[in-house]
Amino acid sequence: MADFSLSRRTHVQALPDRIHVLLDDFREWQKWSPWEGVDPDLDREYSGPDHGVGSTYRWAGNKKAGEGEMTITGSTPTSVVVDLVFLKPFKATNVTRFELVPTGEATDVTWTMTGTRSVVMSAAGKLFFDKAIGKDFDRGLAALKREAERAP
Repeated sequence: MADFSLSRRTHVQALPDRIHVLLDDFREWQKWSPWEGVDPDLDREYSGPDHGVGSTYRWAGNKKAGEGEMTITGSTPTSVVVDLVFLKPFKATNVTRFELVPTGEATDVTWTMTGTRSVVMSAAGKLFFDKAIGKDFDRGLAALKREAERAP
């Protein structure tokens, strides 16, 4: 078993509270998540509070979308922590964290995923997973930036 951590960062011309709203409510993820468009018939289910700790999002879709569940386990004005459980196309449990660091009238946003991989997944992860997920994180952060910088 091997621990891993994958992070990407962007600079957003918006205050943390504007960005936090987009992260702390799973319904808002449809505006920026890089995986939302991969299955137009994606089955979504929301439970728990509308936002914040305890809010849960379950999805099931085609081979690209897979199946899984996310639950917000931590939420402060400058961070959102999500427990992520993939069921398909492979099983995995990870923690995703968004850190919001104010820089004047802007915010540095860091998206990090951590977890533990089996020996087989560790090798595959270094060859494929990290590169693919890194690209997805970059696309998601670019969309989050566009959405947060859009005039309210």
